Amino acid sequence: MLRISQARTLPRMFVIVLAGLLSAGGCSAASAKARTKRALPAPAVEIVPAVMTAPVRFFTINQVLARRDARAVGSRLIELASAGSSSDVGAKVRSDVAASVQIPPISDEPFGLFTFRAPEGLLWTKWRGVEARMGAELKSIDGCKSGTDICSTGARKFIAFDEAASAVGDLRSRVEIINRDVNQAVRYVSDFQQHGVADLWSSPLETLTAGTGDCEDYAIAKLALLRAAGVAEADIKLMLVRDTAVREDHAVLGVRIDGRWLVLDNRFSRLAETRDLPHFMPLFAINYQGVSLFAAPYAERLHHESESDMLPAAESGLSGSGQGLPLML
Repeated sequence: MLRISQARTLPRMFVIVLAGLLSAGGCSAASAKARTKRALPAPAVEIVPAVMTAPVRFFTINQVLARRDARAVGSRLIELASAGSSSDVGAKVRSDVAASVQIPPISDEPFGLFTFRAPEGLLWTKWRGVEARMGAELKSIDGCKSGTDICSTGARKFIAFDEAASAVGDLRSRVEIINRDVNQAVRYVSDFQQHGVADLWSSPLETLTAGTGDCEDYAIAKLALLRAAGVAEADIKLMLVRDTAVREDHAVLGVRIDGRWLVLDNRFSRLAETRDLPHFMPLFAINYQGVSLFAAPYAERLHHESESDMLPAAESGLSGSGQGLPLML
């Protein structure tokens, strides 16, 4: 009986001990788990570096047009200085403009503008009439020099001015003498005061004989004297301009010396380069080839008073419309 009882007791004891061990192990695991939870630090916040945006990209107008029109571009690229912040000063950008494209050169005409033949009109008629009278006057001047003709007052003045200018070897000095002599010999009088019309282009000898004239008359007389002094006709132009400083139409003479166009103005004794006259808006250029228009794409072409044979509005009531007057504006 005793043996049976001990055999049954041993398994119970084993079960109790095993249960205790399992319980202790569970407690230890729970305790360790708790300690692990307490030991874990707070999750660190990950700092993501700031994303650097790409620098501003600049496009040239050639790039925009080339992409829009889907044109093929040249293989050679032209470097252009880039515009940007101070950090990228000196950087370079490349333009995809075709290498064959070139900027046209500046014209060698006055004011750096190209000219083209003007349509037939009143200016052509007036200029042809003045040229015909100048040709006849040159014969009279030659006769006066040879003593075969009686010299008029205008012819004597013309010869004196020509001799004074021709005695100087320097071209610019000859031009300055002619500009000074004509300005001093002629007193400005409007054509309406002198002829009773809005504008009348007088020949050189007519102007020098009368001793009066307006801006076109000064310029025409100087043109004839420069021709007589040996200046090439291709280097002389009668120019009709709009003087924006005084808001008036004006006429001056242009002469090319050493590749630069100088202006002879009846209001000044000094010569001025066309580039130094920003208040002049050039409209017409006239020479031995005829009447030309200045190409001015930046502005609507203005109407010069010489293109019309109508009197100014302020004077039309005094002298009628002015229609049909010879060589009138």
